[in-house]
Amino acid sequence: MKKNYYTKELVADMLSTSKSTVESWIRKNKLKSIKPNGKTLIHKEELKQFEKLSFLFNKTKYKKPKPKKKYTVVELFAGCGGLALGFEKAGLKCLFANDIDKDSCKTLQENRPNWNVLHKDVHKISDNEFKKLKGADIVSGGFPCQAFSYAGKKMGFKDTRGTLFYEFARAVKIIKPKICIAENVRGLVSHDGGKTLKTIINVMEKDIGYEVIDPEICQSIFYEVPQKRERLFLIGIKKGSGLKFNYPEKISEAYTVRDALKKGRLYKSNVPNSEFQKYTKRKQQIMRRVPPGGNWRNLPEKMKKEYMRGSLHLGGGKTGIARRLSWDEPSLTLTTAPAMKQTERAHPVEDRPLSYREYARIQTFPDNWNFIGTLNSKYKQIGNAVPVNLAKYIGYELIKSLNK
Repeated sequence: MKKNYYTKELVADMLSTSKSTVESWIRKNKLKSIKPNGKTLIHKEELKQFEKLSFLFNKTKYKKPKPKKKYTVVELFAGCGGLALGFEKAGLKCLFANDIDKDSCKTLQENRPNWNVLHKDVHKISDNEFKKLKGADIVSGGFPCQAFSYAGKKMGFKDTRGTLFYEFARAVKIIKPKICIAENVRGLVSHDGGKTLKTIINVMEKDIGYEVIDPEICQSIFYEVPQKRERLFLIGIKKGSGLKFNYPEKISEAYTVRDALKKGRLYKSNVPNSEFQKYTKRKQQIMRRVPPGGNWRNLPEKMKKEYMRGSLHLGGGKTGIARRLSWDEPSLTLTTAPAMKQTERAHPVEDRPLSYREYARIQTFPDNWNFIGTLNSKYKQIGNAVPVNLAKYIGYELIKSLNK
């Protein structure tokens, strides 16, 4: 791709709008474009008109803080370490990590033998075990999104019992960190008509003594992550601590699959070879007909009917079916299995799903971060992780807050 030019698809991703909207701007001459080799490209200068992308023209470099002392983190629901590793890269120290998944814990222990990793159901971690972690500066965790029972009207701390949020809140209440941080899917905002998020904030503010900063949905593509993944962050500041927290400003233009898999801005070498799920011979023949960035809509009519079957006439865009990634766009959000029909993640040019090391690179894990378990387990661990580079920039802001 030409220097300082972006594809229309990439511009759509950066503006969180549709490709058809960008195409309409081009038709109306709101955006000027060129078409070398039939590919629509838009010059960076054309994007000055969008306030959302003003950071692209900011010449001030992001200032990475240095911790004034050793700041420690307790992490629940740690998974294979995306958040913990990102925090470590920022300069925070992992004091304790817990997960219910055996392979995830083995992955953490394999890569960081000095970390205190506990493989245990969080419901079974006693109050006394949490008391031993008092003094930690931060408690973090990505508890799965669960609805609460609204039988009681108050919906306080005790009413959330039985949920994984309750266990997160219990840990925070006992450990009393200066900052607590929860990450989740963006769907938490609208989950159960907004009641779930409202209850979480209510419990944190009224029952366990933390002032909650307005939740922020962070787009990974602006934090050196070649993926469209969005994560919701919820930050609680201990009341009376006098601390402040600011979410990181966008620091980079969008990174692409090429940045993930090829030597360049993110990595010093091409992605190493690794295992990947296999297609059947027929599926391989079908995927061969899908161009980079395309999906089932690009298949010949007969093949389309064969592959889609009953779902052909169902509603919705179904854009994840038979989806092939493009070198010049960020990856779609990774799922826990790249060869599932509804959420296909095929290599840009090879007729196969992404390998697990390609998965790891798109999540910005280093190549020396080893994953333990079966191939399916590796995909699941990586697909569920917080992108390492996104976590790193959240970590920088936590350090800035604690330094003050």
